[in-house]
Amino acid sequence: MNATSARLGERDAWAERLRAGQFRQLLDLVPHTLFFAKDLEGRLTFANTAFVQRCGYDSEEEIVGLRDEDIFPPALAERYRDGDRRVIATGKPVLGIIELFPDVLGEPDWCETNKLPLFDSRGRVCGVYGTVRSYEGARAAIQPYLDLAPSADYLKTHYADRLDIEKLASLSGMSVRQFERRFNQTFRMNPRTYLVRVRVAIGAELLRTTSRRTTEIALEVGFYDHSDFSRQFRRVMGVSPTDYRRQRSKDGA
Repeated sequence: MNATSARLGERDAWAERLRAGQFRQLLDLVPHTLFFAKDLEGRLTFANTAFVQRCGYDSEEEIVGLRDEDIFPPALAERYRDGDRRVIATGKPVLGIIELFPDVLGEPDWCETNKLPLFDSRGRVCGVYGTVRSYEGARAAIQPYLDLAPSADYLKTHYADRLDIEKLASLSGMSVRQFERRFNQTFRMNPRTYLVRVRVAIGAELLRTTSRRTTEIALEVGFYDHSDFSRQFRRVMGVSPTDYRRQRSKDGA
C-alpha cells in the first residue's frame, strides 16, 4: 500500500465514525445558495434553511414529503420535474440550468440550478440533489466589494505610500465620510488597518521568498522602521518576522 492509499484509508475509517448529517449544517452558511434533495418520486427529503424560507416555510420538517407541484406554480413545477427526470434517467449531473425560481414574495427570479444523482449503497440512482443560486442575491452580496474595488486595488499596488483617504474616497466616487463608513461595514476594518495588513502580507512574502534583511523589507513595504514592522507583523501573523522566516525555511527544507 502506497502513502496515498494509506492516507485515504485513514480518512475513510475516520469518516465512518462521523455522526450522519453533520456536513449538512455547513449548507446553511453558504450565502444565497439553496440546497435540496428529493427521492425518485420527487418528494423533498432534505433542504437547507435558505430553501425552506424561499419556499415560504419556517422549518425543514414542514416541506419534507412535499413535491414541486405542492409549492410552485404548475408551469415551474413541471419544468423542475423534467430536470429531475433527466438526472434520474441518465444517472449524470445536469449543471448550469438557467431558470426562473420564485423569491420569498413569489416573484420570479433568474437563478442557476445544478442537479446531481443520489445513489444508494448498491450504486442505484435513488434520488436527486442540487443547488439553486440567485443571480440577484449573489450580485447584492458582492456589490459593496465592487463599489470599493478601485480603492482596495489602489492600496494593494500603492502599499508603501502614505494613506490618503481623500484620494481613496475619490476613486470609489464617495465622500470621505461615506467612504470610511462603507469601508468599515464591508471589510470589518478601517482603511488604515487594511493597509497595514496588505503591507504585512507583502512583507511575509518577501521574508519567505528572499534573503533580504528584515529592515530593508520593512522600509520597502511602507513601515517606519524594523521595530514598527515587527510590532505590526506579530499583531497580524502571531509571530515575529524572524520566527516566521525561520519556520518557513524549515517548511521549505
